[in-house]
Amino acid sequence: MLKLAEHIRSPEIPHRLGWLNYWSAATARAIGFPDPARDAELLSRSRRTATGGWVVNLTDAPLDLDNPAHLDVLKRAYERFPEIGGRAAP
Repeated sequence: MLKLAEHIRSPEIPHRLGWLNYWSAATARAIGFPDPARDAELLSRSRRTATGGWVVNLTDAPLDLDNPAHLDVLKRAYERFPEIGGRAAP
């Protein structure tokens, strides 16, 4: 379950995932992105910004929660980044 914003331990931690995500350099460090061994799929749809942040698309097309493949990508992303939404153990 995602926590309310006021219960997330750090302002760098995103409150939730979307189809298109911007993660600052501080956010990327806080959530452990990128890990080349674990994030190959995400890296194929990501680009680095000039300031060291990342723009990350979860899927090629806009996220459709009625599409089982998109739902699976979203689930895997939440499993990969338990910090997002404040779900990681403190």
